[in-house]
Amino acid sequence: MNKTISHSIYMVCACLLFSACIKDTDFDQAEEIALTPIVELDLIYFNLRADQFYDTINSTPVLTVTDTTEIKFLDDSSLQESLKRAEFYFKFTNSIPRTFQVDFQFLSETNDTTYVAGTSVIEGMPAAPVITEFIENVEEDDILRLTQANKVVVSVTIPSSNESLEGTLNLKSKTTYFLEY
Repeated sequence: MNKTISHSIYMVCACLLFSACIKDTDFDQAEEIALTPIVELDLIYFNLRADQFYDTINSTPVLTVTDTTEIKFLDDSSLQESLKRAEFYFKFTNSIPRTFQVDFQFLSETNDTTYVAGTSVIEGMPAAPVITEFIENVEEDDILRLTQANKVVVSVTIPSSNESLEGTLNLKSKTTYFLEY
């Protein structure tokens, strides 16, 4: 009787195996599958004090402060082919009683400009910092230019400065890359 039960179980398993649902499977659809990962990375951050906009030795204002950051992530050829869109998010916290113009210049290895973006930062007060947010979307033809960059130069320009100026200007930013494989 044991032999009959085990033989029946094997027959049921064999029937299930041969009647699997593969009749309507379209293997050509496998070529239409697209993976769309989203990658978020920190980009730039800084904390500028108001006294950095004034040269106390020469008693002259420093109206523009610049910084360069390498962005090696974009130099990968498979990433360049797969990148469909990029979104840059910048969050400024300003407690300096001045507005600022902030420009982002993306440069190639030979220092050619490949992409530019910019924004104004709202005036704040030392006791009441103001937050300014800026989002830059890069799509279509601009993506190719962006992927040719390997560094970004940030220029922060203040309209006027003096030695009694107080406060800080902070920037935190991230980039979201939308890929398709």
